[in-house]
Amino acid sequence: MFLLIIEITINLHSMKVLNLKNPFNAPVYHEETVSSTFDAARALAQGNEAHGTVITADFQEAGRGRLKRSWTAEPGKNLLFTILLRYGDVPAIPEALTLRTGLALSLAIEDLVPALCGSVKVKWPNDIMIAPHKAQAAFKAQAAFKAAGILTEADGKNVYIGVGVNVSQREFPAAHRCKAGSLIQVYPSLMANARFLLLEKILSRLYEEIETVQKAGSWRAPLAGRLYKKDETVTFAAGAADTDQLIEGTLIGLGPGGELLLIPKGEKKEQAFVTGELRVY
Repeated sequence: MFLLIIEITINLHSMKVLNLKNPFNAPVYHEETVSSTFDAARALAQGNEAHGTVITADFQEAGRGRLKRSWTAEPGKNLLFTILLRYGDVPAIPEALTLRTGLALSLAIEDLVPALCGSVKVKWPNDIMIAPHKAQAAFKAQAAFKAAGILTEADGKNVYIGVGVNVSQREFPAAHRCKAGSLIQVYPSLMANARFLLLEKILSRLYEEIETVQKAGSWRAPLAGRLYKKDETVTFAAGAADTDQLIEGTLIGLGPGGELLLIPKGEKKEQAFVTGELRVY
């Protein structure tokens, strides 16, 4: 695939425009190094850039994930981007946007690597897990790992969705080796320009998910079908970060607005949670 790169200037910062397909009909900007693509996207928003504008980078000096956790990546190996979404009013913002982005992202990964179909899962509320199953003998045997993370923030009518996907990074810091992994580790034949091909596929899937007319709640069934640890016993940390409120129970699915549904151990009635995280590591 040929990438045409054009030099332009926006908000006093010299950026590049990648000749990638974006169904939002907005530019895809690129920088080698940024503080974070979130920061860059906010600057673009102030400069009146259009709905669907994307900023991607080779490296983030201060990348972060959910709960202000740091996000580090080897320069030029992974897909790091933020998409700017503009809505006329707050009610127009699509429901369960982070989860639906996770659905789009997981489908896009399978589009890029069809052999991974059935192994790409959404870990509630904002992570993508790769869990190769026994039938996929072509992959190296390994446990499930986090391959991507999503961070969504709103600023009035503007929404910023930050995505980081481990694409071609082969080594990770010791503290993350049992948690994180990349696409190339399970599929060594990944092409050299995979991160930009994946970005195109993500944008296509995301546009289809949130911009096309769909029946209300149509996202819930396909998302529930790839929910990580569904129908398994899990430990869930309810509420804010670093909470001591741990609940053990069976993860049974999603509520109408994307709430996580659990049946606590020893009980018969499900409970719905809007904040918290699964303790899987």
